[in-house]
Amino acid sequence: MPTFSILQDSFLELWQGLIAFLPQFTGALLVFVFGLIMALVLQRVVEKVIKILKIDDLAKKFEIPQMFEKYGLHFSIGKLLGWIIKWFLIVLALIAATDILGWDQVTDYLKQIVLYLPNVIIAVIMLFFGTVLANFVYKIVKSAVTAAKLSSSDFLAGLARWSILVFAFMAALIQLQIAEELIRVLFTGFVAMLALAGGLAFGLGGKEHAAKVLDKLKKDISV
Repeated sequence: MPTFSILQDSFLELWQGLIAFLPQFTGALLVFVFGLIMALVLQRVVEKVIKILKIDDLAKKFEIPQMFEKYGLHFSIGKLLGWIIKWFLIVLALIAATDILGWDQVTDYLKQIVLYLPNVIIAVIMLFFGTVLANFVYKIVKSAVTAAKLSSSDFLAGLARWSILVFAFMAALIQLQIAEELIRVLFTGFVAMLALAGGLAFGLGGKEHAAKVLDKLKKDISV
């Protein structure tokens, strides 16, 4: 009888705890489902707004999607922003749900994720504008070097574009707080490498043109 009484009391205590937990669980589940629905709706809204504003078309003019397609990746600003908004709201819904359930450690961890998300957004913006600037500078440098009748227009234009892309990528990694000290060391080394490569390119590609300029300057001074 005492053993049966102990088991009965244990099951009764478990049942009472389950009954007390059900309202919290139901409330947390409803909050999460509502947040999930809002996240999916706002994802669609963001994608529609980006499509109406024709931002993806603008990106195509700067050949941004084409760069990703070379590596087998489909790039869309609308889908990217929609994806970020969706997961931001899902994490917020999870925070609200875990807070209702009293899971303090999980709530604190999710809050850290939310506080980190702005770094991800800023890093994405850096990469986007870095890519736009890289393609823009590529066209300018190639046109300018071709107009100067130098033989290394493709090399110099490509060097300029990839320099900006690498700088943007490194800046994004620093913004994401990934191996900051290592990135700074690599950045310094990359700048030195660019200086050396630029000097060699100018020396090899612009040697004849520089000789003509110096010869003309010598004649003008002689006169």
